[in-house]
Amino acid sequence: MTFEATLRRTAEEVEAVLDRLLSFDGAPASRVVDAMRYAVLGDGKRLRPFFVVETSRLLGVEPAYALRTGAAVECVHCYSLVHDDLPAMDDDDLRRGRPTVHIAFDEATAILAGDGLLTYAFEILGDEATHPSPAVRAELVSALAGAAGAAGMVGGQMLDLEAEKAPVGFDEIVTLQNLKTGRLFRFSCEAGAILAESGADDRSALGTYADRIGLAFQIADDLLDEEGDTAEIGKRAGKDSEAGKATFVSLLGIDAARRKAEELVEEACAALDGYGRAAETLCEAARFIVRRRK
Repeated sequence: MTFEATLRRTAEEVEAVLDRLLSFDGAPASRVVDAMRYAVLGDGKRLRPFFVVETSRLLGVEPAYALRTGAAVECVHCYSLVHDDLPAMDDDDLRRGRPTVHIAFDEATAILAGDGLLTYAFEILGDEATHPSPAVRAELVSALAGAAGAAGMVGGQMLDLEAEKAPVGFDEIVTLQNLKTGRLFRFSCEAGAILAESGADDRSALGTYADRIGLAFQIADDLLDEEGDTAEIGKRAGKDSEAGKATFVSLLGIDAARRKAEELVEEACAALDGYGRAAETLCEAARFIVRRRK
């Protein structure tokens, strides 16, 4: 099976779990549930859940546990997109090729939908169906909270907003993106080790891999914003340069940024050398990140 076919299969499995989890039969506030489902279900590569599933497979974790954990990560990721698209943030009206949640519904509903997705992620992780061990569930909750909060994604988003008003250099961009994008990728890769109750060696290797692919992903995103087409990438292209925002491309240039992304992919794969051929799908995922077109 090709990597793309593996990615699609995992996305379909995650989609089925998300569809079931987001049903909320008998929920009194159906409008916010509709907005949550709109934000999450449908088109999406499900990269973060893919890393949960694939690192779990590498370490022999029960697939059902990995899929539920991946679904929780995707809820956090989609919440961040809903809020990031709001007029007070990036003010986008297109996401995944269709109107953003605040356009399809309204701003208040979008805010509440994001809130609902964030909090639901921890309900999913805390449920016995995610893992029989209370200690494992507690660690998943704690780790995802750290990745998503002020010392992680939210802090990175704040730095990103501040970067629109003041010049920043390469090191500052790396710090910003390690928080905004990288921390959620790192949790997604380390979740397999948490679910497997693995030791420090697995966590270190997967953490290094995650750090490299997180930066490679952001460089690829910056390249897409610079070179991509709105219809192809499913969101407004060129908005970072229009806003005068510092990116890896604006600091390094297109060619050097592309070379840097390729270097990061090689470093990511090298971190998994100890797993041999069993880690080949994760290496393919790293390569996919820098060659994707949306």
